[in-house]
Amino acid sequence: MGEQAFGIDPAVTTQIAKDIAEIQGLGVQTAVVIGGGNLFRGLAASAKGMDRATADYMGMLATVINALALQDALENQGVLTRVASAIEMRAVAEPFIRRRAVRHLEKGRVVVFAAGTGNPYFTTDTAAALRAMEMRADVILKGTKVDGIYSADPMIHPEATRFDRISYLQVLERQLKVMDSTAITLCMDNKLPIVVFNLRKAGNIRKVVFGESIGTTVSH
Repeated sequence: MGEQAFGIDPAVTTQIAKDIAEIQGLGVQTAVVIGGGNLFRGLAASAKGMDRATADYMGMLATVINALALQDALENQGVLTRVASAIEMRAVAEPFIRRRAVRHLEKGRVVVFAAGTGNPYFTTDTAAALRAMEMRADVILKGTKVDGIYSADPMIHPEATRFDRISYLQVLERQLKVMDSTAITLCMDNKLPIVVFNLRKAGNIRKVVFGESIGTTVSH
């Protein structure tokens, strides 16, 4: 979305694609779980009276639009990409099959997971945690518009302090808006670390992969 109020900013999509292409070119097996909040927010729609399940399915379809946009941007960078959707729509994406997705990664392709988990009432965060487990990922890199986890929303509270490291339990106890509690618990139970960082700054994905002190790490 970039600085726009709605939709897809091609410049932002291109910048993200370049960053992903950079680490993929280094031999890092890379999968992406993408949200759809720039197009439609199911939770917001349900709060205004829409049936929650219907709103969530609409939100999942929005993630497919974003996945196709990212696929196009990645392929413009010369990166072989596959979109795997949890909701079948064979004309635009292949269905999510775990072993096939793993094989794509082994062949050096970037896999973009769309349509969340395919179920209402589950967030994109939970989909990211679930797919990370299924792919046996080493880490979840959560790209946001802020440079880590703060004690309060830094946009509203400028005095908020940033954490370099924090535990899963601290995130849950303090109700910090990192990922929803289901996703955090899933990562905690499976000892999967999460790095929260600013996706909008070019080169940050590479810095995280190389272990530089970027953002906040959530672990045991």
